[in-house]
Amino acid sequence: MSRLSQIDWIAAGFRALTTTGPQALKAEPLARTLGTTKGSFYWHFKDVHAFQTAMLEHWEVQATQGIIEALGTVTDAVQKLRALAKISTEPQARYSGIGAEPAIRAWAKGDAKVADAVRRVDQDRLEFLAGIFDEMGLKNPDMPRLFYASLIGLQEIADGDDTAGSAPLATLADLMVALSETD
Repeated sequence: MSRLSQIDWIAAGFRALTTTGPQALKAEPLARTLGTTKGSFYWHFKDVHAFQTAMLEHWEVQATQGIIEALGTVTDAVQKLRALAKISTEPQARYSGIGAEPAIRAWAKGDAKVADAVRRVDQDRLEFLAGIFDEMGLKNPDMPRLFYASLIGLQEIADGDDTAGSAPLATLADLMVALSETD
C-alpha cells in the first residue's frame, strides 16, 4: 500500500463528514476507513483540531479561489454567470469539499470555527457575484444574494443528487440575464 498523503486524509474527512457527520472526524474512525493506523494520521496532523482546520482551509480555497480561477478565462459577465451556475451544480469531487458543502453548513451550526469559515466563504462568493452582476448592469444588491441563496437552497434539497440543482440554477441565471438585457 502506498503512503497516504495529507490530501488523502482530508478527502477521507470530507467523505466521513458527508456520510456520518462531524463526529467521524477523528483519527481512529478515519484510519479504519483508510485501512491504516492512527500513527499515519498523526504523521500528517498534530491533532484532530489541526486536521479539522486543514479540512476547512482546503474547502475555503477550493470553494472560493478554485472556482474564481476556473472562471478566470471567461471575460463576458453573462457567460461568467452561466459558467458559474454550471460549475456550482456539477457533481463535485468529494476531496474538494465542495460536494460536502451541505454537511459543512450543518457542522457550522454547532461549531464556531466552522461557522466562521462558512461566513468567510459566503462573503467572498457574494463579493464575486456582486462583481458579475455589476458587470451585467444589474445594480440591485439583492440579485447576487438571490442567486446565491438559490444555489445554497438547491444544494440543501438535492438529497444526494448532485445534479438536481443544475436546471433550476441555469434557469435562474437565464432569467437574471434577461433582466439585465431589459435595462
